[in-house]
Amino acid sequence: MTAPRLHFENVEFRADKTALLGPVSLTLNSPGITVIMGPNGAGKSLFLYAAHGLLGRHSGAVTWNDIPAQTSRGTRGFVFQTTPILRRSVAGNIAFALHARGLSRHEKSARVAQALTEARLDADPGKPAATLSGGERRRLALARAIVTEPETVLLDEPSANLDPASTAALEEVLRRISASGTKILLSTHDIAQARRLAGDILFFDEGALVEQADAKAFFAGPTSPAAQKYLKGEL
Repeated sequence: MTAPRLHFENVEFRADKTALLGPVSLTLNSPGITVIMGPNGAGKSLFLYAAHGLLGRHSGAVTWNDIPAQTSRGTRGFVFQTTPILRRSVAGNIAFALHARGLSRHEKSARVAQALTEARLDADPGKPAATLSGGERRRLALARAIVTEPETVLLDEPSANLDPASTAALEEVLRRISASGTKILLSTHDIAQARRLAGDILFFDEGALVEQADAKAFFAGPTSPAAQKYLKGEL
C-alpha cells in the first residue's frame, strides 16, 4: 500500500501575535510509524491538529494527497491525549464513529468486532465504557479511530500516564496496525518508546520543525543542537 502524502506549505499558527507553530514546510510520504518529538511547548500537538485539519485559523496550507486536510478527515483517525468517553457501551462508543457511513446494522457489528480484536480490547462490548481502566480507554479510543478503516491514524501522546504493561500492549497494537499498511503519526515524550516504534522522526522545538530524519540516523546522531540536547536530557 502506498503511504499517503502529507504536505505542509508555510503553515503558521499564532496566538496573541506569538507564533506557536511554524512556519512549517514539509512533505511526508514514508510508510510505517512517524514519531513527533520535542520538549513541552514545542508544537507537537499543534502539528498533529493541523495535520488532521483541526487547528482552525492558520496561514499556509495542509494537504493529504493534494486534498485539504479539513476536507479529507474521513480518511484518517485521531486519538486525543484525553480520551472522550460517551455515555454508551464499549461497542456503542466504537459504533458512533460509523454513524454517518451508511452501513447496515450487520456491517456495523462486524466492523466493531474487528476493531475490538485489532485493538486487543477484551472488555465485554456491552459493558459501560465509563467503567474501563485507563489502558482500556486508550485502546477503546484506538478502536474507535480504526473502525472506519482509515489510511492514517494520528495519536497525541497515546501512552501518557499508562503503566508499563498497558504501554507495551498499546505499542504492540500500533505495530500490528502499521504492519497492515496503515500510516501512523504519533507524538511522545518517551524517548525509549520512540526508539522502539519510529521509522522516521519529526523533531520540533519552540514551534519550529528543526529536524526530519530516518529514526536510526536520528538516534545515532541528530544534526540539530536542540535534538542533541533533548536526547541528553538537557532540554
